[in-house]
Amino acid sequence: MTMVAEMGEKSKLVAQNANGSASAKSAHLSHEIQDEAKRTVRLRKQPNMDHKPENYDDVRTDYHPAVFSALERFLPPDSLNARREIKLQHMSDVISSYLPRGERMRAQRHCEYRERIIKYYQPRNRELYTLNPDCFFVQSFIDATKENTEESFRRIISEPSPGVYAFSMLQPGFCELLIAEVENFEKWVEITKYKIMRPNTMNKYGAVLDDFGFSPMLDKLMREFVTPMATVLFPALLGSTLDSHHGFVVEYSKDRDLELGFHVDDSEVTLNVCLGKQFTGGDLFFKGVRCDNHVNIQNFQEENVNYSHVPGQAVLHAGRHRHGALAIDSGYRINLILWCRSSLFRELKQHRTEFPDWCGECFHKKQARQRQIFDSRKQEILIQRDQV
Repeated sequence: MTMVAEMGEKSKLVAQNANGSASAKSAHLSHEIQDEAKRTVRLRKQPNMDHKPENYDDVRTDYHPAVFSALERFLPPDSLNARREIKLQHMSDVISSYLPRGERMRAQRHCEYRERIIKYYQPRNRELYTLNPDCFFVQSFIDATKENTEESFRRIISEPSPGVYAFSMLQPGFCELLIAEVENFEKWVEITKYKIMRPNTMNKYGAVLDDFGFSPMLDKLMREFVTPMATVLFPALLGSTLDSHHGFVVEYSKDRDLELGFHVDDSEVTLNVCLGKQFTGGDLFFKGVRCDNHVNIQNFQEENVNYSHVPGQAVLHAGRHRHGALAIDSGYRINLILWCRSSLFRELKQHRTEFPDWCGECFHKKQARQRQIFDSRKQEILIQRDQV
C-alpha cells in the first residue's frame, strides 16, 4: 500500500469535512486552493522553531498528522502565513513529489476509490468507527495499557515462541459487530457491483477496513494501544515510532482462502486478532525473523512454532517474522490484521551495513564472528605464553 494514499484531492476533502457536503461555495474554494498551491514551494533548509504549526489530526492520510505539523516548520515565510488549506496542499505536493509518477497515479486512483466508497456506503454499526476501549477491549488489556509499563504488559501476554506475543484483547460483542459490518460491506459491494480491492496480493478474500471508513479508528488503535506495547516488546524495530498503518480482514473457509503460504508482512509490527467464528485447523505457523537478505534462508529448529488462534485472542509479532496459516479443516475464520509501519525505521534501515540484531540469521552470524574473534585472540595469547 502506498504511503500517500489520500493526498491528491485533499483540498476538496477539507471543504467537504467542514460542511458535510460539496457545496458550490466549497467547490469554488477548492479551485482557489488548487490555483494558489500550483506555484512551486521551496522548503527552508532549517526549521522555524518559533513557528507554532497547525493541528492536522482531522486529516485522513497514511501519514501520521505529526508529519504535517513537523513539515510545516520548513515552509518558506510567505507560505507560513497562508491559510491552513493552502499549507496542507503545499505539503501534500512536496510529499507526493518524492514518489515516482506511476506511484502517484496509483495513489490518486486509490484516493478516489476510497472517497467514493465512504460517500455512498452506509455503515451498519456506526459505533465501531470511533474507538471505545470499554466496549472494544477485555478488562485485562485495558488495565495493562492504562498502566503502560513493561511489567503490566508482561502480565497479560504469553510467548509461544521468541518474538511472538499472544494475549486476550477483544470482547466477543465487538468481534460479532465487526464481522457483521464486514458482511454488510461485502453485501453492498455485491449489490452495487462495485469492485473491491483485496488486502494484499496473497489473499483473494477479505476487505481493507481503511477503504470504508475505519482509518481514523485504526490509527487510534495503533497509536494508543499497539505502540505502547511495541515500544516495550520491539525496541530494535523502533516500536515507539509507528506512524502509519494498513488495516484489513482476511477470511478462511473451504469456499474462500483455504490457507496462507509462507511470507513476511510489509510492516514493522503486525497485530493479528481472531474475530471468529467457529472453525478447526488453520493454525498460524512461525519460522523466525529475517532481514531482507535472509528471508529465504533455512530456519533453525527452535524458531518453528504453530499457534492455535481463538476468537478475541491477539498475536503481536514483527512484520519480518516469517509466518503463514495452515489449511483450515472446517468452519469459517475471519481475522483482523493491522500492519503498523515506522517511516523512521525504514529510513534508518537504508544506512545499516550488517548484523541487524532482530534478524535470526544475522544474530547467528554475529555470534559466529564473535566466537571466531575470541578463539583467534585466545590462540594468540596461548602462543605468546608459550614463547615466554
